[in-house]
Amino acid sequence: MIYEYKGIRPKLGRNVFLAPGVVVLGDVEIGDDSNIWFNTIVRGDVHSIRIGKRSNIQDLCMLHVTGEKYPLSIGDDVVVGHRAVLHGCTVNSNALIGIGALVLDGAVIENGAIVAAGAVVPPGMVVRADTMVAGVPAKVMRERTDAERDFHKINIEKYAKYASEFLNITKIHPDNW
Repeated sequence: MIYEYKGIRPKLGRNVFLAPGVVVLGDVEIGDDSNIWFNTIVRGDVHSIRIGKRSNIQDLCMLHVTGEKYPLSIGDDVVVGHRAVLHGCTVNSNALIGIGALVLDGAVIENGAIVAAGAVVPPGMVVRADTMVAGVPAKVMRERTDAERDFHKINIEKYAKYASEFLNITKIHPDNW
């Protein structure tokens, strides 16, 4: 469902897929060809949320902000795994946030970085470009591999295809809500 909050209605780009159960509220902008999956919350009530083009936010994610202090920014071609929490942080383009990871206020995930499944990126941490962090709290483990870069591109394309199939075949589309 899409909700206006305090006179601000979310803005969706072209071919955005929102699965049933998704809630998008307030000061939220979602870029072209992005897809957000079942039971995810995108809550731009006390600050802004910006999601770039072709990004993939998987089932059960929580995207939120900290009032007047930390917006949430997600770049282009980002993959956010199931049940991840992104709170008042910046996730740059081509990054991967693993299943169940937490990325907290003021953290910055640079271009092409990987946050492993279950990792907790503490407030203010900067995860450098093309590195992988893991653990609680997250620590740098290694550089991103070429195989991981290739798999990331495949994942973006795969989810774009799934979203297109849902939009075109099942007619699950926010315009029909």
